[in-house]
Amino acid sequence: MKQLTSLALALFFTVASYAQVDAIDKFFNQYQENQDFTVVFVSPKMFQMAAKATQDMEDPELKELINGIKGLKILTTDVNAAKYYSEAIKKIPVGEYETLVTVRDKGENVRFLTKGTGDIVNELLLLVGGKDEFVLMSFVGKIDINKISKLAKKFNVDGIEHLEKIEKH
Repeated sequence: MKQLTSLALALFFTVASYAQVDAIDKFFNQYQENQDFTVVFVSPKMFQMAAKATQDMEDPELKELINGIKGLKILTTDVNAAKYYSEAIKKIPVGEYETLVTVRDKGENVRFLTKGTGDIVNELLLLVGGKDEFVLMSFVGKIDINKISKLAKKFNVDGIEHLEKIEKH
């Protein structure tokens, strides 16, 4: 009986975690062909290649961070941004994430949401919405949130500059 209960709980949590990822994937897939959006997808294979390339990297914290990331999706637009932010909040089960930081400034909403425990998380979700900008960014892997802002300083990708806000809060 205990084994059956344990199996049922394991299946429930597995299905629940897939449903959360599916909601983000569905939202991403719904708009990835829309010409109003800038779309970035970095596959697990690309992060494996990047991890190999970091062998000579001088910054050990950034090297460790890149080694832990398994995937990245970014969806951003400046067309009907507030509408897409509202839609994302409704479709993505944000209540199942822990809020790391929320910033409301000059009509822009920024939400950093995490899944995992402590300083190491399995997913970092960034949602930005305002009159002029919508950003959905999802990192998956073993992510040290204390080091993630270093990516914003190293890479020039639309929306990634919002990661610096983690360091400020």
